[in-house]
Amino acid sequence: MSTFTAILISGIALGAIYFLVASGLSLIYGLMDILNFAHGAFLTIGAYAGLELSLHLADGGGLIGFLAVLLVAAVAGAAVAAAAEVLLIRPLYGRPVSQILITIGLDLVVVGFLLGVFGSDSRQIVVPIWLTRATHVGSLSIPNGDFAGLAAGALVYAGLGLFLKHTRFGLVIRAGAENREMVQALGIDVSKAFTFVFGLGGAAAGVAGLLYAVVFSGSLVGPTQGDQLLIFAFIVVVIGGLGSIRGSAIAGIVVGLVQVVSQFYLGSKSGWAEAGDISVVILLALVLSLRPGGLAGAKQG
Repeated sequence: MSTFTAILISGIALGAIYFLVASGLSLIYGLMDILNFAHGAFLTIGAYAGLELSLHLADGGGLIGFLAVLLVAAVAGAAVAAAAEVLLIRPLYGRPVSQILITIGLDLVVVGFLLGVFGSDSRQIVVPIWLTRATHVGSLSIPNGDFAGLAAGALVYAGLGLFLKHTRFGLVIRAGAENREMVQALGIDVSKAFTFVFGLGGAAAGVAGLLYAVVFSGSLVGPTQGDQLLIFAFIVVVIGGLGSIRGSAIAGIVVGLVQVVSQFYLGSKSGWAEAGDISVVILLALVLSLRPGGLAGAKQG
């Protein structure tokens, strides 16, 4: 029983990180109706920015140092995302196909740049010793990295909800997504609000990229890591319902649990290395066949 409980906690932690990635995608699509295929680039840039700072901290810098690394990852992801919205995506509003192509192109450029600068080999993030250890709860031994992932996911979920529902800027963003012309007629610059949304999504992506590397990838960062993680983030967004933050949170936990549990009970015991990934794809197919709009969407058929 203790082993099963530990697996469940690991699955929920993975799901929390999937939500961190998917929250940015869902936020941008829900408020701006943009499918952002460059989100993987924001993940990777955030992870590399955090990596560079960690290399200058003795023994990872302790708790304060790790928080600083997370902050740098968030700022790097936000800066690149905001710049991408202003320079590349803003001129293409109302042209969804062009937006998709430009974001795919941006992702390819970023991956190529990182490969040219850092090479194809993964690099090691320096993390505090406590993050590599485990906390004993009764008979359970839970990695501290799982707690870090869970805490980050919970904070981002609560923060996004409070920001969008209870701040003036959040209300402006939601109103601009519903009727941009009306909001602009009131003298409000919606473009700045949309740039902020992109930056917010990029910040969540940067944190997620770093945490995923630390918790589930042996503290290793590689140039294509963001694209690999983005695949599961899109699955989470689709299962949760396009544009729904709450749906993405639920779907992230479900996907994380299915992947970890399937990998442990089917993969590790049978040698089937792709058991977890294939189980997630099967889950996606089942959800779309029964509820095409996703968990938070309207049931069809």
